[in-house]
Amino acid sequence: MNEANKKMELLGSAPVPKALMALGIPIMIGMLINALYNLVDAYFVSGLGERQMGAISIVFPLGQVVVGLGLMFGNGAASYLSRLLGQGAKNTANKVASTALYSSVLIGAAMILLASIFLKPILNQLGATDTIMPYALTYARIYVISSIFNVFNVTMNNIVASEGAAKTTMCALLLGAVLNIGLDPLFIYVFEMGVAGAAIATAISQGVSFLVYLFYVLRKQSVFTFSIRAFAPTRRMMAEILKIGVPTLMFQILTSLSIMLINRGARGYGDAVIAGMGAVTRITSMGTLVVFGFLKGFQPVAGFSYGAKKFDRLREAIRTSILWSTVFCVVVGLLMAALSTQIISQFTDGNAELISVGAKSLMANGFSFILFGFYTVYSSLFLAIGKGMAGFILGACRQGICFVPVILLLPKVWGMNGILYAQPIADVLSAVVTVFMAVHLHKELGRKE
Repeated sequence: MNEANKKMELLGSAPVPKALMALGIPIMIGMLINALYNLVDAYFVSGLGERQMGAISIVFPLGQVVVGLGLMFGNGAASYLSRLLGQGAKNTANKVASTALYSSVLIGAAMILLASIFLKPILNQLGATDTIMPYALTYARIYVISSIFNVFNVTMNNIVASEGAAKTTMCALLLGAVLNIGLDPLFIYVFEMGVAGAAIATAISQGVSFLVYLFYVLRKQSVFTFSIRAFAPTRRMMAEILKIGVPTLMFQILTSLSIMLINRGARGYGDAVIAGMGAVTRITSMGTLVVFGFLKGFQPVAGFSYGAKKFDRLREAIRTSILWSTVFCVVVGLLMAALSTQIISQFTDGNAELISVGAKSLMANGFSFILFGFYTVYSSLFLAIGKGMAGFILGACRQGICFVPVILLLPKVWGMNGILYAQPIADVLSAVVTVFMAVHLHKELGRKE
């Protein structure tokens, strides 16, 4: 059996637990390492001081928006590609893959150019204080330009996952992450480049991941054929990509908006509070990216099963994914809550205010993280089966529809605690919404069957 047939067998007929493990675990490992290097990045920068730590916290949401362009085309195409493979439409799938890849790079380059021109006003809106701004500008000038690699990487990550080549994604993420972890202390401390060194280390690691995906394409190891000639956007194709991709982009924008609102709210309480909340964001992203990574394996199975009308297989994939992801979230959430003070203490040389703020927020986030697996399975599922609007509504709950009113109103009546506990409260509200949408979806699947 050749490689392409093995991938199709894994998506369509292999036992569901085996398919989820084979597709989800490699990506999960890659994204775990990716989250780890984000955390290590913050750890090494924190040794420079609260202002430098605050700087990378301020720049983080800008990077999320740029990467969101890659996710818009990559995740949008991945959902469509899985369904096309389930239907056996290989030629159309080749055109979709090429169109998504080239579109993301072109639009990503335009976005990066605009961000570079208006960098200082953007950072000011993101919550940079006068003392943080010089470090934020230094870091962002390098980080934003190098994000073009990440746009390509994120797009390919999703396309490659849709065809079941999870190990390639793991290798690309793993190699880049390990390299970044090694280069961070070298550039920051040995070469004495400070926050600029952290940005250069990230740029190099993203460039290496780019080369892994480029090699994969040029060696023709993919199920899909990528070429300029296959770049053939049609109204229907773009509608299929964007109906899933736009909600994904909006999710990234809302993620950035939520971080921005936290930073802007924290600005009035000083640099230590901004740095503390930035540390919490990096720590919780360790858990969220692991869940997202595992569900990158769930999505092609769900999309393929839905496209092939294998509803029993789809239901089994949903049940298994909820069970596995919830067990993980319970363990990690309780560890974050129980060890919140010890964890946050690693990101400062003893700043009591940073530790106090960060520990309170991390404890609350740990308890609410228990609900994250259940919520994310369904937000991923809606996108995987082509229900873009429902996927958008549910995906926007945690850091948009539920979060924004909470973060705008709660600090006015609860002060700084309103900032610390805004995300956990939004998590609980989002889980409640998920229950109602999940019940409706299962009724609809029953009717289709």
